[in-house]
Amino acid sequence: MKRERGKKKKKVCSFCVERVDTIDYKDVYRLRKYITERGKILPRRISGNCAYHQRRLTTAIKRARNVALLPFTVE
Repeated sequence: MKRERGKKKKKVCSFCVERVDTIDYKDVYRLRKYITERGKILPRRISGNCAYHQRRLTTAIKRARNVALLPFTVE
């Protein structure tokens, strides 16, 4: 018996749902959801963000790393 593969539900951008205007680099708790335990930024297909917010998120994470709010890597 073959398994039927249904369409996967598309993830929704959490920033669009919450109507977030700006992604602040100082909001470390929100940014931590979008990096792995190794310190890498999660891609769009996994995080479910739209392209616009993914670009803003990436720059915010990189700024937070430069100001030492987030780690570049985990040892």
